[in-house]
Amino acid sequence: MPANTALDAETRAKAGAEAGPPAEAVAPLIRGTAVLRRLTEAGGTLSPSALERSTGLARSTVDRIAATLARMGYVRLDGRDVILTPRVMELGNAYLAALRLPALLDARADALADELDESVSLAVADLDGIRFIHQATRRRAMSVSFRIGDLLPAERTAPGTLFATEWTQADWQRWRARRAEDPADASFPAVPPRSESPADDFGQRAQQAARDGWALDDQLIEPGLVAVSVPVREPGTGRLACAVSVVSHTSRHSAAGLRTSLLPRLRTAVAAMEADLREAPPPQPGPAPSGLAIWTTASKHELGREFVESLARGLTVLTVFGEGRSALSLTEVARATGLSRATARRALITYEHLRLVAAGPDHTFTLTPRVLDLGFPPLSRTTLPRLAEPHLRDLAGRLHEPTALAVPAPGAEAEIRYTAGAGASRVLTVDIPVGARLPAASTSLGRVLLADAAGPLPPALAEVRAQGYALADEELESGLRSIAVPVRDRAGRAVAAVCVATHPARRTLEDCVHDLLPALRETADRIRTDLHTASRFTRVALT
Repeated sequence: MPANTALDAETRAKAGAEAGPPAEAVAPLIRGTAVLRRLTEAGGTLSPSALERSTGLARSTVDRIAATLARMGYVRLDGRDVILTPRVMELGNAYLAALRLPALLDARADALADELDESVSLAVADLDGIRFIHQATRRRAMSVSFRIGDLLPAERTAPGTLFATEWTQADWQRWRARRAEDPADASFPAVPPRSESPADDFGQRAQQAARDGWALDDQLIEPGLVAVSVPVREPGTGRLACAVSVVSHTSRHSAAGLRTSLLPRLRTAVAAMEADLREAPPPQPGPAPSGLAIWTTASKHELGREFVESLARGLTVLTVFGEGRSALSLTEVARATGLSRATARRALITYEHLRLVAAGPDHTFTLTPRVLDLGFPPLSRTTLPRLAEPHLRDLAGRLHEPTALAVPAPGAEAEIRYTAGAGASRVLTVDIPVGARLPAASTSLGRVLLADAAGPLPPALAEVRAQGYALADEELESGLRSIAVPVRDRAGRAVAAVCVATHPARRTLEDCVHDLLPALRETADRIRTDLHTASRFTRVALT
């Protein structure tokens, strides 16, 4: 990008905070990202009226943005609500993939959490805050509720204290300005409001952390929550790449106890993480997305003024970043998206203003952690049943037959467990409650899952594996006929199955294969796509 199109990074940050958008910024893109942020802050669901109030946009503008985001698969319009969908996580996935740290370090973090039986997180700096990029959370009655993508004020965290050891004078000035403007931390919805301003010892704590090489959070976020953090440093430069924290509560560990009992093992894990970073092979970029501009143009022709093409084109710019594509030039962005250089340039200028993209001295652009603000946190702890339910309802509505999702029952290889379902408007319908356990061999759902086992199979299951679906004809109960297909995870394993049930008087076995199977497979593909997107950097529970 020509030098005269970008300001010095520090000047840009200050200008973005104090001035309005640049003349070349794309206004619909600013409005669209505002809608995504409000949805994120609200937990993923808001009515159009609530979006109108929270963004200050006209109702007609909100409706057009919602329609565009729905066309992109980023939201679902469900009655009176606009609801974030798993596909919006591809924006955050682009940042996390480009960063590489979760892929390289999350296994170490998970192992440390298992070893210590405490929650472990990875966090990066985000201006005068910190943002989580990985969470290994212990599931207890009293557990930590932070999510990947949550933003916390630096001064109320142990990782923030570590990152402040590298702040410049301008960084400290920005922090002081923010504290003065937002003393209650209202701009950080992931943390409880600050009820009072304690003595400002953050600078002293940062100096102490610089000397010690670690930092402590003694109930800075809220009473009872304690954490200890150690920095992970970049190979070569020695600068902080991220911070690893062990988080607990005072009923298990005091702050002093974290230092004495857990800090040594945390440091050992961090040393292994730094070795992983040094020894990591160069990233191998996969194929960049293509044809995005063609898709947006076709959508505009189909939907007319209800589709905001400049918003859709702008959002596609974020998706071209990823592993091996962490820093891209204007030309590379334009080529990957199929957009003109002028259109790509305006999108990048807009994202600089929004602090979603940073421009480097070599005329390349990188995503910032703030991209995780666009829908990631509410969905980072989703489950497979939540992913599947909208698709099951849609399928039941189209076929006028009940649908269900099941997974292998824990601790019982010969059983399945119903985890989600959708009914049909019929007098005679299936009534199997969520949570019910059924014999796998007597159900189409179970047979599909049994057919995924390694090694040789009985002839009946071998046939199921070969054809990719299973039929069950009144074997569980008289009058119940069903057909099922698998739902596979990113490794290709059948982790769940989805089925359509019917009565023999309504459909023959041939009808099930010819009339139900195509729509059933399409639904399974949609659930699989959502599962793959959501589970790229998060754990999606099967129940």
